[in-house]
Amino acid sequence: MTIRDMKGKVEDKIPVRNVIISCFDKKGLESFIPDLVDITNSNVMFMSTGGTYKKIKEMLGNDAEKYLMEVSEYTEFPEMEGGLVKTLHPKIHAGILGERNNPEHQKYLKETLNNGVYIDLVVVNLYPFKDVISKPDATFEEARGNIDIGGPTMLRAAAKNFPSCAVVSSPYDYDSVLYVIKENNGCTTFEQRLNLAAKVFRETSAYDSAIESYFTKNLMENGNKIKESYFK
Repeated sequence: MTIRDMKGKVEDKIPVRNVIISCFDKKGLESFIPDLVDITNSNVMFMSTGGTYKKIKEMLGNDAEKYLMEVSEYTEFPEMEGGLVKTLHPKIHAGILGERNNPEHQKYLKETLNNGVYIDLVVVNLYPFKDVISKPDATFEEARGNIDIGGPTMLRAAAKNFPSCAVVSSPYDYDSVLYVIKENNGCTTFEQRLNLAAKVFRETSAYDSAIESYFTKNLMENGNKIKESYFK
């Protein structure tokens, strides 16, 4: 049984205006960011956090104030110590999950969330969990600390709501994503969003599988040592 059906008309082409971007792997951003500014005729705003924010700010230089804001500035809510809960905020996820032509969602963003906006594009890649656990001297705590929470949450939300939001989960897709947006006058397309969504679910599935396998193996082989390491 369906929980609920989508309300409101689905648009084939959606202009890219508001972009959430948070990338552990920052390669390719030096061309992706300025190219997206050019393709959208400078009608784009990037919302970002941490190291990604600093990287984009450096790239944009004097234009940073025009095109970039910190997520905490948008949400009006500071992150928790350790860089936690930066993007886990209703103003972010309502913008990602909101249906474009649903009057109730439009009202919720505007009134309940103090002029929240729809997020047109989510650009996220994840903490390198597999790289961390592949190191011979990696501890269980190091592995646990490198489990990404905000990233997969945004990726899955955007992929679920592909009728309204596009999602890019790999730097290797930047060129093809930009090509489609350029060919469609600064817009993503339904077909593009659907294909990108499918890739996200493949990637997050593999990510979660790696975490589950690591936890299961270590609990079977080192359960008592793991417990002792947290209570020493």
